[in-house]
Amino acid sequence: MKLPRLPNLFALACVALLGGLGTPSLAVDASALFDQHCAACHGAQRTGSMGPALLPESLERLRPAEAKKVITQGRTATQMPAFGATLSAEQIDALAGWIYRPVSPSPTWAEADIRASRVETPDAQGLPNKPVWRADPMNLFVVVEGGDHHVSLLDGDRFEVIHRFASRYALHGGPKFTPDGRFVFFGSRDGWITKYDLWNLTVVAEVRAGLNMRNVAVSGDGRWVMAANYLPRKLALFDADLNLVKSFDASTLDGKSASRVSAVYDAAPRRSFVVAMKDIPEVWEISYDPKAEPIHDGYVHDYKMGEAIAKPGYQGVRRTLLDEPLDDFFFDQSYRHVLGATRAKSDGTPTAQVVNLDIRQKIAELPIAGMPHLGSGITFAWGGTTVLASPNLKGGAIDVIDMKTWKPVKTIPTPGPGFFMRSHENSRYAWTDSMMSPTARDTLTLIDKTTLAPVASVREPGKTLAHIEFTKDGRYALASVWELDGALVVFDAVTFKEVKRLPMSKPVGKYNVWNKISRSEGTSH
Repeated sequence: MKLPRLPNLFALACVALLGGLGTPSLAVDASALFDQHCAACHGAQRTGSMGPALLPESLERLRPAEAKKVITQGRTATQMPAFGATLSAEQIDALAGWIYRPVSPSPTWAEADIRASRVETPDAQGLPNKPVWRADPMNLFVVVEGGDHHVSLLDGDRFEVIHRFASRYALHGGPKFTPDGRFVFFGSRDGWITKYDLWNLTVVAEVRAGLNMRNVAVSGDGRWVMAANYLPRKLALFDADLNLVKSFDASTLDGKSASRVSAVYDAAPRRSFVVAMKDIPEVWEISYDPKAEPIHDGYVHDYKMGEAIAKPGYQGVRRTLLDEPLDDFFFDQSYRHVLGATRAKSDGTPTAQVVNLDIRQKIAELPIAGMPHLGSGITFAWGGTTVLASPNLKGGAIDVIDMKTWKPVKTIPTPGPGFFMRSHENSRYAWTDSMMSPTARDTLTLIDKTTLAPVASVREPGKTLAHIEFTKDGRYALASVWELDGALVVFDAVTFKEVKRLPMSKPVGKYNVWNKISRSEGTSH
């Protein structure tokens, strides 16, 4: 099936439809308005078509004021029209309220739907096996521009854009690369997975794994892709060409409780995917090793004597049962341990826990206050041990934990709560933002990894400055001015001086091919 051209419209078409949370006016038939103006692009059940899905689950981060603005003014450089001259303010308010209401009956997305959604580029298998551009393919940056839903490919030596192309609406979770760095997989909130050939600058294939997706993971051998869905509550496993292999119901063993899937990541040394559940206290490990040990659910007296009925270990679910669900998580260097945040206890105190995947048990609770963002944590050598440093979404501090004892080493103050933290093996410094702070969101703090003390800061007054990524050699650090009229700012990683600035539309994330495929200790995996 021929791959259709990706329209710029992945920007919200009636997307703004999302507006306020209030009840639609009784004087306005919001359903009829949607059918008339929006269903052609967004689907009769709001599950998306040419335009993105307009489901509460998909658009939960869209602010009502921004939604109404988009309905009224449209979006430039997209197919989202302006309705300000067509609809009254009351009608726009009614549409916004309608979009926040759940669809009834709840939309479904089965294996047949997944398979039917797949499209591919003809003759993609015959494309040249080398880049059509001149640059170091290992020092390439993939930059996701959320402002107008595009992706820029940046030469990490010259800091020049090689190519720019339209993406699906609301990419999430970071792109994932094949081991050779040629292909990258993007996942969108709407559930679309896009396989892109970086060397030939073309989309290879696409498939819709779900209606609301959290992220995707690519296996260490490049053969498998797994998608974590909120809606439907399933995992979907694909081969590298995005053909569906199988799906997994995200539910307890007895099938009585189902869950949204918080995240899935590749544990390459284990040859498995590791999965966290949002609503049930389980961590799953799904092996892609054909020689994986069989799985015994529940207690087994002596599995070597065959005293329990085993399930195949290959592409089977190995469950670790917990007391509390994990949200996003992080691996230690051995990939034996998962470190993840736990939702707040009844007294409002959030926690974090350490889970040993080998013995399938929680082994420690991390003494971190506030709301740790362990998915953006980094590790590095310090004082004869290895430490974890994690930003905090609520506290203005970086928590440093000894990964041998799981005890706190130090709390490093920052100007405000942050979301991202990055470093590099060749850099003495870790960079962290304070983007969750209303007063310090324009500040990046640099921390000396030897002394565990803040030593400098860089600012973008009045703007949001966030998300650092390093060049392959660690010589330069790239930061995002997280605004619609934003920029990518290149800093010398030793002097902290600005080297270059490239205008971009809300560059929400940038990802260096080498750092990702080599699993640099300073970046997320």
